[in-house]
Amino acid sequence: MNNEKPPIRPKNPCFSSGPCSKPPSFTLAALEQAALGRSHRSTLGKSKLRSAIDETHELLEIPPDYKVAIVPASDTGAFEMAMWNLLGTRTVDALVWESFGSGWFDDCVKQLQIPTNLHRAEFGEIIDFSAVNWDHDVCFTWNGTTSGVRIPSGALIPSDRAGLTLCDATSAAFAMRLPWDKLDVTTFSWQKVLGGEGAHGVIILSPRAIDRLMTYSPRWPLPKIFRLTKNGAVNQALFDGATINTPSMLAVEDYLHCLSWAHSVGGLSGLIDRSNRNAAAVWEFCDAHNWIENLAVEPSTRSTTSVCLKFTDPAIAEQAQFSKAIAKRLEDETVAFDIASYRDAPAGLRIWCGATVETDDVLSMLPWVTWAYEIEREAVD
Repeated sequence: MNNEKPPIRPKNPCFSSGPCSKPPSFTLAALEQAALGRSHRSTLGKSKLRSAIDETHELLEIPPDYKVAIVPASDTGAFEMAMWNLLGTRTVDALVWESFGSGWFDDCVKQLQIPTNLHRAEFGEIIDFSAVNWDHDVCFTWNGTTSGVRIPSGALIPSDRAGLTLCDATSAAFAMRLPWDKLDVTTFSWQKVLGGEGAHGVIILSPRAIDRLMTYSPRWPLPKIFRLTKNGAVNQALFDGATINTPSMLAVEDYLHCLSWAHSVGGLSGLIDRSNRNAAAVWEFCDAHNWIENLAVEPSTRSTTSVCLKFTDPAIAEQAQFSKAIAKRLEDETVAFDIASYRDAPAGLRIWCGATVETDDVLSMLPWVTWAYEIEREAVD
């Protein structure tokens, strides 16, 4: 066996699934206009936050009657805010095919104590959508960040549903076209596909969700950072840039830079194309090697951002140890950082292929996966 190292290394070895790689245009100098040392409630601070909201609305092609707000605590905070404010009037159907969806189910059952039907699929698979009761409120991830499995089509969600749909889209927003007419609540964190800095979430509400807010009061107390209503009405100030708590204006400036870069590569369509090309490079690599394959069983459900892979050689008894050894070897060579599978997921690799990653870097990194595999496989023998 030839253990010679590949001749080319990625210029950017950051393939983490969150926080994700910064945009190729990023420099610290790009943040010089940040409103540092200024109140987020000042005219300047609020204008920055409002710009972030407006540009998000435009770039994601969100309908004009949907509302967008920046909220605390990343995607987790945004999704839990939605659950705590909106759930409780109907039974919930929780759709689970990866770790975060499982967490939302646990919240419904253990924290909110709402009657909840669980629809669960194993890692790599997706649930039977025909079994979902869409007259219930339905909670799900669009793209399973930890499983590499995504919903293949918005057609699976009926237009005439009676319940609300709550969609965790954190590793799908800006990389996949979301069917807004099928989504009543959508959440994400900008540290994912656009590579922004962490700790901030975004929540997007449809008119149906707004109506629920105006006509329903939860039976449980709401912490201040979860409150979407004020004095019995929707708190419109949140959607104008008046955040609940103090945001990082440096992180906001970073997000504005990410949005500007996204426009420069063709907007939403350009971002989707970049992700698709990156994912296709990994899929073609798997097709060319019989010892590795996509964790997603059905090709139509393959994620184009968090591409999860598994090793197929039955001679590898300790899959977790083997996978971690490959990930560490690649990190030690500074060719791929943070590509071990998620801690709750099956052993393997998880390669971030979102829009901020360059396809040339993916192509340069993949021969190193072969190199690391051959070394570790030889050690097994």
